[in-house]
Amino acid sequence: MTSSRAYLLRALNEWILDNNCTPYIVVDAHAKSVQVPQEYVQDGQIVLNINPGSVRHLVMDNEGVSFDARFNGKSQSLYAPIHAINAIYAKENGQGMAFGDEPDPAPDEPKGPRRTDIGSATEKTDKPGSTRPQLKVIK
Repeated sequence: MTSSRAYLLRALNEWILDNNCTPYIVVDAHAKSVQVPQEYVQDGQIVLNINPGSVRHLVMDNEGVSFDARFNGKSQSLYAPIHAINAIYAKENGQGMAFGDEPDPAPDEPKGPRRTDIGSATEKTDKPGSTRPQLKVIK
């Protein structure tokens, strides 16, 4: 299965905004493909305000988060792949979620189950005495 992090991130962002709070994300600034202003990185992380009133062109998809923001009056394009986002929380009360560590996705690795996984799953569920639900036609 694909990572649930992107889905949770979008849902929590919406929840924070619906409660009139300011969403902040915590990004691992040294992760692969991260594009953030390094002069604001502390202890390998950067905290970014992603409030729609503070950023432009915010895109949150299954691959990452990208937007334009101003730092010291200078506009910059930022990008954080989903695996590099460690948390999202509301600035006003700290409510949100921290995410566990996930390895960087391997670009060559096919998504979804491997052929051997499909076969073994079928064998397990087709055994006699399985608790698999069954449908009957009742007239």
